[in-house]
Amino acid sequence: MDNHLSFSCHDSLPNTQVCSTDCSSIDLGFQICDDKDVLDGLLSQDHGELCQRVLCLEKKVQQQEDEIICLKSALADVIRRLGQVEATKAQSSSVLPSKPNFRGTPSRRTEKSFASPLDNAHVTPSKRPTTPTHRSTASPRTNTPSKKWSSMSNSLDSPASHRDGQASKPVEAKSSKPVEAKVEAKSSKDFEAKSSKDVESKRKSNKSFDRENSHEKRGKRGSKTRSRDPEWRSEEGYVKIYLRGRAINLYAPTSVENVDVTSVADPPPEKLQLEWVYGYRGRDCRSNLYYLSTGEIIYFAAAAVVLHNVEENTQRHYLGHTDDVKCLAIHPDKVRVATGQVAGHDQKEGKRKAGKKDIPEADKDHWPHVRIWDTMNLNTLHVIGIGDFDKAVSCLSFSKLDGGNQLVVVDDANDHVMSVWDLSRAHPKKITETKSSTEPVLAAEFHPLEKGNIVTCGKGQISFWTLEGGSLAKKTGIFDKHDKPKFVLCVAFAENGDVISGDSNGNIFIWPKGHNRISKAIEGMHDGGIFSLCVMKDGTVLSGGGKDRKIVQYDSSYTKTGVETEIPENFGGVRMLNQGKGGMVLVGTTRNCILQGTVDLQLNPIVQGHMDELWGLASHPTQHQFMTSGSDKQVHMWDSMSRSVVWSKELSDPAHSCCFYPDASVVAIGTETGRWLVLDCETHEIVTSHTDGNEQIECVLYSPDGKYLALGSRDNHIYIYEVSEGAKKYSRLGRCSGHSSFVTHLDWSTDGVYLCSNSGDYEVLYWKIPACKQETSISAVRDLEWATGNCTLTFNAAGIWPEGADGTDVNNVCRSNNGKILASADDFGKVNLYQYPCCHPKAKKHVYKGHSSHVTSVSFLFDDSRLLSTGGRDMSIMQWQVV
Repeated sequence: MDNHLSFSCHDSLPNTQVCSTDCSSIDLGFQICDDKDVLDGLLSQDHGELCQRVLCLEKKVQQQEDEIICLKSALADVIRRLGQVEATKAQSSSVLPSKPNFRGTPSRRTEKSFASPLDNAHVTPSKRPTTPTHRSTASPRTNTPSKKWSSMSNSLDSPASHRDGQASKPVEAKSSKPVEAKVEAKSSKDFEAKSSKDVESKRKSNKSFDRENSHEKRGKRGSKTRSRDPEWRSEEGYVKIYLRGRAINLYAPTSVENVDVTSVADPPPEKLQLEWVYGYRGRDCRSNLYYLSTGEIIYFAAAAVVLHNVEENTQRHYLGHTDDVKCLAIHPDKVRVATGQVAGHDQKEGKRKAGKKDIPEADKDHWPHVRIWDTMNLNTLHVIGIGDFDKAVSCLSFSKLDGGNQLVVVDDANDHVMSVWDLSRAHPKKITETKSSTEPVLAAEFHPLEKGNIVTCGKGQISFWTLEGGSLAKKTGIFDKHDKPKFVLCVAFAENGDVISGDSNGNIFIWPKGHNRISKAIEGMHDGGIFSLCVMKDGTVLSGGGKDRKIVQYDSSYTKTGVETEIPENFGGVRMLNQGKGGMVLVGTTRNCILQGTVDLQLNPIVQGHMDELWGLASHPTQHQFMTSGSDKQVHMWDSMSRSVVWSKELSDPAHSCCFYPDASVVAIGTETGRWLVLDCETHEIVTSHTDGNEQIECVLYSPDGKYLALGSRDNHIYIYEVSEGAKKYSRLGRCSGHSSFVTHLDWSTDGVYLCSNSGDYEVLYWKIPACKQETSISAVRDLEWATGNCTLTFNAAGIWPEGADGTDVNNVCRSNNGKILASADDFGKVNLYQYPCCHPKAKKHVYKGHSSHVTSVSFLFDDSRLLSTGGRDMSIMQWQVV
C-alpha cells in the first residue's frame, strides 16, 4: 500500500517544485511554444484534476493506516519484550532510552498507568519540531512506526511494562545493547530507506497541495481521531499531549512542580503589525501592477495587496483576503480597487453545491470571491460572488464609459464562466453569466469607447462580447490569412478604439473598433511571447517580451520608433507594463521583481523577491539584516531598515537552509542535494564546500561559541564539523545516528556541549558533542538552558499545538531573544504569537494573516524589534514590527 502511494505520487507529482514550476512540461495534447513562461497560470484545470487524483490516493492510504499502526505497534512491543528477556541486570539509574520516551527520575517514579500501543505509533510525518530555549525539557520521543520498530516501545506507557500492577524493572543499558543493535540493523535495512521516502513523499505532497490537503486533514482528524485532553503527570514530571491520538510526553524542568492543563494562558501583551512585504507575484499572474492617484503603486503578493510609495519608501497593506490574490482591477476613479482570490485554506473545492444559505457564515471568506475596497482608507466596500465562482477568480475589469458601474469577472471553472455585475446599487447584483470557453482565459477587459463591449483572450482565442438586454453575445476573432497563435496573451486599447493584441508568436495584431477581423499585423516583434502591451498617455505603445526580455516602443501608427531596451537576465522577462508617475514606466517581471524608469535610459529595481519555494531564513546576530535562501538557487541578504537587497548570490544548487556564524563573518547554507557551503559575507565568495549524503540539508546551526557546525539531513543523520581558522576551515568530527526519520530542527545548549534534534516522526533526541553520542540520561538534559528555540515538541512550546493537530500543522517556532514571546509558523498561512514559556495546552494567541501558503519559517531580529516570516509556495517575505 505504501509503495503504491509512493509510486503514484512519484509519477504524478515528484515534488512541490514540479507542481509550481514544471507543469509546463506536461503533455496537454498540443505543442506549446518554446517560451515556457507562456504556460504559467494556464494549467490550473489540469493541475486541479491532478490534485484530486493524489488526494484520492491519500484517502485510500489513510483508510488502512490505523490497521498498519496496530501491527507495527504490536511488533514494537514484541521487540521491547525480547530486550527485557535478554537483559541480565536491572538498571540502577534513570536513563533515556535510545528510541522510546524518557523515563522519570528515580525520585519521581511511581506506579504507571496503562496506555494503548497506538499512543506511541503514528505514520504521519511532522514538518519541524522546536526545542526549548531558556531551559529545555527533555521532550520524550514519540516514534513513527514507519522506521525502526525498536524505537516505538515506551517504558512509561506501554501495557507490557506493567505486570499485576507492578512496574517492570528497567533494563540495563549494557545488556540491551546487543538486542538493540540487532533490531536496529534489521529495521534500518528493511524499512529505513523505504520509510524515509514515504515520509518525504507524503510531506512534499502535503506541501504541494497544502490548500486542498489542509481541508482534507481536518476532515480526517474529525472522523478518525478522537480528541484527547492533555494531562499533567506529577509523578514523572511531564505534560502529555496528543497529536492525532498519539501520546507525546513533554518533560518539565525540575523546578516546575505543577502544571494546570485546564487553565488557559493569556496571549502576550506584545502584538505584530505588518510593516513590509518583500516580493511580487509576477511569475504566473498578469495585469497586476498599476499606478494610483495617491502616488503609490499597487500590486499583490501572497494574500496581501501592497500599496507601495516608492518616494517615501513606505507600504500600506490590504489584508482582507484569506488566500492567494489572483487578479487586480482599478476603478476609473483611481480610488476603488477590485481584487479576486482563489479558494481559501478551509474551502477545498470552492463551488456551491446548494444555495448560498447553506454556506456557514464563518466559511464564506474562504470561498473564491471578489473584494471591492477603497485605497484611501483600506475599507472593504463590497464582497461579491461567494458561492458563484469556481476554484478561483482568474481575471476581472471595471466598465469605463458608465463610471465603473459594472464589473466583469471570469472564474477558473472548467467552462471559465464569465459574469457581469451591477455595482450601482447598495448591494451588487449579478446581471448575467455565460460559459466563455473551455480553454484558459487570460484577460477580460471592458472596451473604453464602446459601451457594453468586452474583449477576452486566452488559449487560441480572442473574443468580442456585447452586453445587451441582460445577456452576452459573442463574436470570435477571425485571423484570416494569419497564423492563429497558440495563445493570445494580452490586449490593450488605442486612443482611437482599436484593440491591440499580443500573442505567443511574438506578433501584434490590430482589431479595428467594432470589428472582429485583423486590419493590421506587425509580425515577429519579439522572439517568443508578448506578455504585455501598454498605451502611454502620449499615444506611443510599448510591448514587453517574456522570452527576449525586451521592451519595444511604437508610435501611434504602430511603427517602431527605434527605442527599446533589454531587461537584465537576473530580473527575468516582462510580465506587466504600465505607466508610472510622469513619463516613468513600471515593469513587472517573471522573476517576481518590479522595475521603474524610462525605456530610453535605465530601469532600476524597486521590488525584488524569490521565484520558487522559500524555506531558508536567518537573522543577522548584530545588525538589522537577514538572509533568505530558496529553491530558485538565490541567496539574498536584506536590510530591514532600508527594506532592500544588500547583496545577492546565485548558487549552483537549490538552497533550503541557512545560518550565520556568531560573528556574522560567514554564513552556512544547506542545499537540496546534500551539498552545503560557507559564504564569506564580505566578499560573497564561497569559502568551503562539502557534501554529506545525497539528500536535502534540512537545517544548519553553529554552536554559540562558533566551535562546531551541526547539519541535520533528510537522510536521518546529523553531521558535526569542527570550525577553526576564523570559520574558514571545517573538519568533520562525526555523525549522530539514531533518528528514524529526516532531521527537521536543531538547538544547541548555551555551553555548546549538548545538541537537541527533532525529526519528521516527532522524535526528540539529545546528543553530546564532540563525542556525537546520544545522551540518554534525563538528569543531564532536562534542566539545560538552550541558546535558541527552534523545536516544536518541548515543554515550553506545548501550548502551540491546536486541538486535533496532526503534528504537521506547525512548521517552525522561534523564541524572542529576550525570552518573553514565542512565534510559530503554521500550515494555514498564519503567524501566531504566544507568551513564553508556552507550556499550557490551548494557550491563547495573536493570529496574523498575510501569507497564502504554508508559513515555513519565522525569526526575530537580534533586538526583537521585528519578526520575519517566509511563505513556502507564495515565495514572499513579511516583516512584522513588534509593538
